[in-house]
Amino acid sequence: MHRSPGRARARLALGVAALAVVAPLAIPGTAAADAPAAPAAVTTGGVTEQWTTRSVSPGVEVRTGTLRNAAAAPGWTVTLQAEVKARFTGAQAWAVVGTESWASQAADKLRAAGLDPVVTEIPWPDYSDTPHGLMGVRVRVGSYPTQAAAQSVASKISAAGFRNVVEWTGYDADQPADVENINIAIIDPHKFRGTVEATHDGNVTQRETTSSVASKLGSLVGVNGGFFITSDSDGVQGTLAGVGAYDGELTSMAAGSRAALILQDGGRRARISDLTTTVTARAGHAEHAVEGINRTPGRLRNCGRPGATPTADPRQDTTCTTTDDLVKFTDDYVHALPAGSGVQVVLDAKDRVVSVGGRAGTVAAGQTVLQGIGPAGDWLTAHAKVGKKISVKEDIRDGDGRRIRLSADDSIVSAAPTLVQDGRIHIDAATEGTVDPLDLSFGFAWANNRQPRTMAGIDRKGRLLLVTVDGRLSGGSEGFTIAEGAAFMRSLGAVDALNLDGGGSSAMAVNGALVNRPSDATGERPVGDTIQVLSATR
Repeated sequence: MHRSPGRARARLALGVAALAVVAPLAIPGTAAADAPAAPAAVTTGGVTEQWTTRSVSPGVEVRTGTLRNAAAAPGWTVTLQAEVKARFTGAQAWAVVGTESWASQAADKLRAAGLDPVVTEIPWPDYSDTPHGLMGVRVRVGSYPTQAAAQSVASKISAAGFRNVVEWTGYDADQPADVENINIAIIDPHKFRGTVEATHDGNVTQRETTSSVASKLGSLVGVNGGFFITSDSDGVQGTLAGVGAYDGELTSMAAGSRAALILQDGGRRARISDLTTTVTARAGHAEHAVEGINRTPGRLRNCGRPGATPTADPRQDTTCTTTDDLVKFTDDYVHALPAGSGVQVVLDAKDRVVSVGGRAGTVAAGQTVLQGIGPAGDWLTAHAKVGKKISVKEDIRDGDGRRIRLSADDSIVSAAPTLVQDGRIHIDAATEGTVDPLDLSFGFAWANNRQPRTMAGIDRKGRLLLVTVDGRLSGGSEGFTIAEGAAFMRSLGAVDALNLDGGGSSAMAVNGALVNRPSDATGERPVGDTIQVLSATR
């Protein structure tokens, strides 16, 4: 076996671009308003960087760059998949890395079949909460110029009895990417007179593209926000799968303790912290926990709530279930309410019960709806009386246990995981449910392969950094791994940073026009919420 060499990632400082372990190279200074500066191309160590810079507004600057590595030689290959058991279900699952004994036996069988395997040890990335050293061993066959050529060989490997997948090696963390297309927006609250806010555009059940929201709002810069539901089987599409707040109102609850961008005072005070939410319904002296806001009772996308099955911990792209659930709906839920067994209570603007009945209808303006299933429904039946009050108390806490009180100019957008904390790379990938050391079939490609990413950070001067990197070969760009994203944000000077939604959701709009190349074949993906930089004169 051999260990594949690590990659020296490109680094960019605000005002200075640099490649790892080489001297910094100047990037163009501030351009005229809304006009890109002349591109500057610099080649160092075989990597060429070309950046343009434009000032969109006083205090708002956008930098667009392409990094090309002449030494990179990615191609198509065939990767064997090791059979494993899914952690929670025990069902058969497949991982692209396996044990040393599995890799050795598989390589011997491939050689006996006349094939030439390459066996590579894959280490754990620099996560703060996973093992160090060997993650597993990867077995591959060949390097091919086209996907079709690799698929032809994959058929032979399948015939030899091995499950496999055709992969592009440019997505590997142990090999250099040949192209990276990056956009960076820098918002300086000391110079910018507008606001920065998260928005669902008035409807938590609506999916809309980042650029269309930006165009509608006349924003200077917009990027996609947090995780959201994309399938009817997981709930109502567009609803958030993590904590979200808009115009000072909490409209979705946290999935456990996960990273969030908190934009207070119209974004003039931005910070990043892991957030938890506790919501309690009170009828007289009786109390009951509310475990969801604006989501389908019994279904918890990304899990992270007490009593959920198969886990109460955060679990990325997993829908947990529960038969005992109390959910609050606000009038931002512009959609038919979930129907089915259980109890529904309608509250007026003064928290007085208007009606008690079955689950149906919609949320009227100025009203709140509570839906309960199982024992939570029984609690509503016992305590909700027409004309009586049921108050709902909401509590948001940061990672230090401090309460966050929302005002009308505050918003929150959440995703996972944390990338940088207190000036150091700190990726709590397992804690935030994006990888699982006990199940290598879970989250490997999502976290450990290069993907399109959207990230947010805050530097020591309080400037907000919004970053996208294209991936999945959109424009030839391959993206970042989670670890590469953390290193890049740290190189920008971020003292705190988090990963936002990525993949086909990654988008940045400047003056309402899309500036990156989303990876979905159908074009820019409609998303659940966005972050918008809005001028004071709009």
